[in-house]
Amino acid sequence: MAPYSLLVTRLQKALGVRQYHVASVLCQRAKVAMSHFEPNEYIHYDLLEKNINIVRKRLNRPLTLSEKIVYGHLDDPAGQEIERGKSYLRLRPDRVAMQDATAQMAMLQFISSGLPKVAVPSTIHCDHLIEAQLGGEKDLRRAKINPGLTSTVQWGPSLSPKEASFGLQDINQEVYNFLATAGAKYGVGFWKPGSGIIHQIILENYAYPGVLLIGTDSHTPNGGGLGGICIGVGGADAVDVMAGIPWELKCPKVIGVKLTGSLSGWTSPKDVILKVAGILTVKGGTGAIVEYHGPGVDSISCTGMATICNMGAEIGATTSVFPYNQRMKKYLSKTGRADIANLADEFKDHLVPDPGCHYDQLIEVNLSELKPHINGPFTPDLAHPVAEVGKVAEKEGWPLDIRVGLIGSCTNSSYEDMGRSAAVAKQALAHGLKCKSQFTITPGSEQIRATIERDGYAQILRDLGGIVLANACGPCIGQWDRKDIKKGEKNTIVTSYNRNFTGRNDANPETHAFVTSPEIVTALAIAGTLKFNPETDYLTGTDGKKFKLEAPDADELPKAEFDPGQDTYQHPPKDSSGQHVDVSPTSQRLQLLEPFDKWDGKDLEDLQILIKVKGKCTTDHISAAGPWLKFRGHLDNISNNLLIGAINIENGKANSVRNAVTQEFGPVPDTARYYKKHGIRWVVIGDENYGEGSSREHAALEPRHLGARAIITKSFARIHETNLKKQGLLPLTFADPADYNKIHPVDKLTIQGLKDFTPGKPLECIIKHPNGTQETILLNHTFNETQIEWFRAGSALNRMKELQQ
Repeated sequence: MAPYSLLVTRLQKALGVRQYHVASVLCQRAKVAMSHFEPNEYIHYDLLEKNINIVRKRLNRPLTLSEKIVYGHLDDPAGQEIERGKSYLRLRPDRVAMQDATAQMAMLQFISSGLPKVAVPSTIHCDHLIEAQLGGEKDLRRAKINPGLTSTVQWGPSLSPKEASFGLQDINQEVYNFLATAGAKYGVGFWKPGSGIIHQIILENYAYPGVLLIGTDSHTPNGGGLGGICIGVGGADAVDVMAGIPWELKCPKVIGVKLTGSLSGWTSPKDVILKVAGILTVKGGTGAIVEYHGPGVDSISCTGMATICNMGAEIGATTSVFPYNQRMKKYLSKTGRADIANLADEFKDHLVPDPGCHYDQLIEVNLSELKPHINGPFTPDLAHPVAEVGKVAEKEGWPLDIRVGLIGSCTNSSYEDMGRSAAVAKQALAHGLKCKSQFTITPGSEQIRATIERDGYAQILRDLGGIVLANACGPCIGQWDRKDIKKGEKNTIVTSYNRNFTGRNDANPETHAFVTSPEIVTALAIAGTLKFNPETDYLTGTDGKKFKLEAPDADELPKAEFDPGQDTYQHPPKDSSGQHVDVSPTSQRLQLLEPFDKWDGKDLEDLQILIKVKGKCTTDHISAAGPWLKFRGHLDNISNNLLIGAINIENGKANSVRNAVTQEFGPVPDTARYYKKHGIRWVVIGDENYGEGSSREHAALEPRHLGARAIITKSFARIHETNLKKQGLLPLTFADPADYNKIHPVDKLTIQGLKDFTPGKPLECIIKHPNGTQETILLNHTFNETQIEWFRAGSALNRMKELQQ
């Protein structure tokens, strides 16, 4: 094989990319490492400054912060076309982060690329595969790692016979071993199970003002709390960046959110994004970066800003960001990165918006007037003031009794979050009360876990009746072996998580999940009902006396230094030539990828409709998480969950579609496999914002694997649309959304115009009804020339291999 640098050079030349070596272009004023783990990878603010100045001169106008960071990472700032919402930007991200569920497919694709090393700093984080069942230590031991690369992390004594009877000891060892060895082989840092949730680890170690980071998880925007542009992507996008070729992003619009006033009392940073979600809805931020600014910003802690940016994913935003300020500097210093803070001070003018910059949309929120909110159920944009949700629940017939309160997750698991929850708990304990509801606590990282144990917060929450879970995603992503209810039982839970789609947390479609701040969750878990408003309502202590909870107050950062806890990081070795990465051909968890077939050069004739989806169809509906996470590295096995959560408009049922050949109704994956076996190509018809939610590219890989050729909808969520393109599928939208109603599940479709497939030119679709009549409609697309090449090659990965040759 050719040397790595030569392979990358060939790829770049084939793509028309200008050769660009930062070290030879500029000499920085000060060399400051991106992180302690990569002492030879430096922050390049000088280059950012140079690119910003080039673009500002070209555009001749003030720039938003989002524009400064994004345009500051252009591959060709002098020649790149720049038009918000229209042009495709070619960018050079600083780094890549992958969580373990998506890293499997990303690394399998990178292995398929044939490249020997990643071109940018990259990390893998083991957080998604640990199921909440017995409590933190025991759950972690059930999913423990022994990759045989470095000294094994000891998680405690072996499982008891009763614990082992669950049959889940070492359930993820094969996957962890693959990720650890692949990381070592290809130069990727590896954060072991128990280290914490990817976004908290990034905030603590890798995010910094002005960084452009892409992550294979939709809540990557969490890093915007430290002034970075951090964007969730699919694994194929991560492979592009790790391969050293420019990453494409449609030039985002910028939505400004001006914050005035200041937070106080029970109102928290979470309430800001809950309020904004209610304003913009789940698709209001699509194609845009949400940029917070204004005098109210300084009243929010750095981790509070991260909370707001994290949940920006629920409004469809490309990402969210805050301007650099003293709260960020304080957090950087407390997490051992004062040198980065000092360097950021030197370049501060480039890490805040220009005065007089223009936003495509402007929202104003007065923090002094903002009240505590709680959003749900079943969608994160259904916003209610906490004071009113009880009445709404009574009117709507939602269960008032709260079965479980859950705090933590990547959205709200900071030291400040735990402290405010503990402050509420202490008041209840002082009056002899514990939680009426079940109560769980998920620390965001090993550092947070160790620090809240040292400072007493964890014990206070246990005394209230809480169970401290592992430093992992757990119930937030459906990794919850819930025992207190039966599937189909109507119930209510309240969480400090970010997402509350149907069945998201426990696979029960009748669980009414509400999202709010950790302190409100704690208060509601103590009261046990949605009707409780901690601002006005009283509780009764064990002495019979009534009392009211005071608004919680807590330090945003520990007075002492953070306790790092156990060392859970594995450095990639300098020499990995002898490192092997094994994937067993009989494995049920991992499967090497085979290339998808190339386009045959013809129009798509007589496509069968697999399903016409009714209403909301998230990536959870398309490729469920929870128990299916264990198959994320095995494309054929995980394809058995294809669209099992989507509602078929023909019969109003989930996972029940008509087989056009046999006329029998059956599961969606079985029907797709039948079509594939018999050479029948098919399409999916979808509604608005199809593919919202998680960044999981399996929702694109699975239909491609089982024979889909196109997905036709009223509109797409950004990440999912890109993922479909990457896998050689056609994501198309109705030129007239009313044409959705013209198509029936029993029709056949022909898509014409592919021989002349060009950017901006609609394709024709002929609808063939069973009675012999036909209708012709137009389908729009957002493909550019490069993406059309992906389609013709069969996938972006196929195209990459073509360019290597």
